[in-house]
Amino acid sequence: MTLECDEAWSFVGNKGNKQWLWLALDRSTREIVGVHIGDRSQEGAQALWESLPAVYRQCAFCYTDFWQAYRAVFPSQRHRSVGKESGQTNHIERFNCTLRQRISRLVRKTLSFSKKLENHIGAIWFFIHHYNASLPL
Repeated sequence: MTLECDEAWSFVGNKGNKQWLWLALDRSTREIVGVHIGDRSQEGAQALWESLPAVYRQCAFCYTDFWQAYRAVFPSQRHRSVGKESGQTNHIERFNCTLRQRISRLVRKTLSFSKKLENHIGAIWFFIHHYNASLPL
């Protein structure tokens, strides 16, 4: 099993209230298997790790960018930090683009934004559930 993990920012109310969307994508199925919405800290990386099903935490190999929080949380024997030029995080980067295309409140320069964190999280979860359900079996 191989996971690609990445984080993307958005905001709630104003750009000073950044919310980071942490995602883990199973490379073979393209399913989103881990999600956390919060700050971009070691606690955020820990919450992403804990959101993964146990089988992924025990067996999967994870590719991430060089954000130090991943190295602090993910077990070193199952983690590798890579640059975008490696191609090892292409699928999750593409998914982040899809999110920004389909959920207008995630676009960086937008007139559409969430006023409440609960609505922001709900819109993201709705899309992720819809995306996972639409994947071929």
